[in-house]
Amino acid sequence: MDVSDTSWLHGVMTPLVTPLRDNEVDHKTYATLVERQIREGVHGVVVNGTSGEPSTLTMRERTQLVETAVHAAAERVPVLAATGSQSLTETLTLSREAVSAGANALLVVTPYYIIPPQRGLVDYYLRIADAVEIPILIYHIPRRAAVGLELSTLQQIVKRAPNVVGIKHSAHDLGFVADVVATLGPTFRVFVGVEDLSMPMLIVGAVGLINAVGNLLPGRLGELYEAVKAEDLRRARAISEELAEVNASVFWDTNPIAVKYMMWRSGLLANNEHRLPMMPATPELCLRLDRVLERLAVPA
Repeated sequence: MDVSDTSWLHGVMTPLVTPLRDNEVDHKTYATLVERQIREGVHGVVVNGTSGEPSTLTMRERTQLVETAVHAAAERVPVLAATGSQSLTETLTLSREAVSAGANALLVVTPYYIIPPQRGLVDYYLRIADAVEIPILIYHIPRRAAVGLELSTLQQIVKRAPNVVGIKHSAHDLGFVADVVATLGPTFRVFVGVEDLSMPMLIVGAVGLINAVGNLLPGRLGELYEAVKAEDLRRARAISEELAEVNASVFWDTNPIAVKYMMWRSGLLANNEHRLPMMPATPELCLRLDRVLERLAVPA
């Protein structure tokens, strides 16, 4: 696969939640979520991202979700498969299976819990890049993974692995985004991964949004992206201010607890169900989220 042209990696790429029914993955509903995203004008969907609670799924379930998304998308939008694990062996297996299932690109989180040295991250990503031929985005989320990616480390990876073409940056570090854009250039694809910095990161040079709130308001995120792209900052600021409350509410509990509840209340999910150790929203949180929903128009 030619990875020299990654211009298609841009815009709103929603990290879908994983609907459950009686503790089983609900593939029928998942397909409808993909369809809704496409109808709302997204530029792609992400399978098994943080919002999809992949740590509570088996490896087979993760691959099956990729298969469902690819079939539902039917080549109308790209499907990005999040295939990272704490284990290189598991990541390689999930990555190869995602490629076989038809994923267009991979999103690979930094190995979590073990806190590897930077040289370990370099070799880790080089091994993954060597195993597949499709584009890879590094998922940088230090708060969850307990390890940060240094700019020099990223430079080493990109220099030696041409199919590592971008990063999802999920940290409140705008300076890192500016440094990545300045160092690696505009062809390196930087995606926003924290809702409240969506507009600033886009202005600094990010090419798109991979935000949990896209499960609720994908079309509105698309409007924000287009406004910044058109350099209509007055409109972008207005949309950003409008989204501020719901962006904050997503993180009133561990993601995607709030998102799933609001999707269920909006009729997008038949069940508000999680697998342990995740839990549904508490009654107190539900009341707060209901007040947010009263002020939103969530399209079905």
